[in-house]
Amino acid sequence: MDLEYSAHDAAFRVEVRDFIRTHLSAALAAKVLGHKRLTREDFLSWHRALHSRGWSAPSWPAQFGGPGWSAIQQHIFDEECSAAGAPPIIAFGVRMVAPVLMAYGSPAQQGFFLPRILSGEHWWCQGYTEPGSGSDLASLKTQATRQGDHYIVNGQKTWNTLGHWADWMFCLVRTSTEGRSQEGISFLLIDMKTPGITVRPIGLIDGEHEVNEVWLDNVKVPVANRIGEENKGWTYAKYLLTHERVNIARLGDSKRELKALKMLARRCRSDGRPLIEDLRFRDRIAHVEIDLLALEYTVLRVLSEEAADRDPGPISSVLKIRGSEIQQQLTELQMQVLGPRALAHVPDALEAGWQGKPDGAEWWAAASGRYFNMRKTSIYSGSNEIQRNIISHRILGL
Repeated sequence: MDLEYSAHDAAFRVEVRDFIRTHLSAALAAKVLGHKRLTREDFLSWHRALHSRGWSAPSWPAQFGGPGWSAIQQHIFDEECSAAGAPPIIAFGVRMVAPVLMAYGSPAQQGFFLPRILSGEHWWCQGYTEPGSGSDLASLKTQATRQGDHYIVNGQKTWNTLGHWADWMFCLVRTSTEGRSQEGISFLLIDMKTPGITVRPIGLIDGEHEVNEVWLDNVKVPVANRIGEENKGWTYAKYLLTHERVNIARLGDSKRELKALKMLARRCRSDGRPLIEDLRFRDRIAHVEIDLLALEYTVLRVLSEEAADRDPGPISSVLKIRGSEIQQQLTELQMQVLGPRALAHVPDALEAGWQGKPDGAEWWAAASGRYFNMRKTSIYSGSNEIQRNIISHRILGL
């Protein structure tokens, strides 16, 4: 296996770096690298800059308006954007519902929604999880009753990420109670401005408003906004989750946080010397770095499968498990490096321009909040326990 980048890939990396240097503002990069609170406009401003170059959907084929990049180019792009402090691409549209539209959407749906996802005109959110229907998603109860050329939708969704900013929601609803629970689910695209939709914030343990509960009370949705066949939504939902779990690996972000961890370990001292000189702590850093390298190779394998129009299958569950565990390990090690200074959570530190005392407070004041926030990564998009069940069944045949 040749693990070296080709001259063409190296030239592409230079092109990406030049673009980022020119179009990513220093103020926005500082917010991302400093773990500051990002606004809707922060995300959209970077999305629009990418769209102007035709790069807002790195994984899309050229036929749908994407750059048609190879798996290696996608990897390089994500790696360079993360390292530079660019906001993440708005994944719910670009990397989750868009692949479903490409694979299963009608020409009319593709023609309407895909260009608006590319431009950033439509911000999407996810309507999967319900109270009591998280890991057992097929038990969902949100009901959609057909009346002529519309569905009337009633129910509740929860842990809805950034739904308070969204224009549209892709939503799983129950259209039949006959047969197995997976057989009565349909996949609807719902305009968030439709009467009857109420979005209520859920406060997380770090005090941030990132997720919501969404109530649907007699919400009228055109049948034309259904993806594929009625009662076949479970097929489309699984397809989407495969793409989501690949993205959740967040390889570029973890590589950036590993670099930050090493920097902190050189600055912070224990027994009068930098913590990086403690052999046991260096072992822990080396262990997570090796895991991260293995994750990178696995991500490249999956990207290659997708580029060849092959379903990566249960290997995406491996990415979900290892990616989320590495993210958690990095925040744990950063907390350990900072010691007592990491104990106090300072929400004000998430605002750009905040300056705290004593030394280095602008960085470490947000560390505990990130630690709290990363506890969720092993739960959402199918808990890691569920992913291990998938692996044991589909890979090991147990």
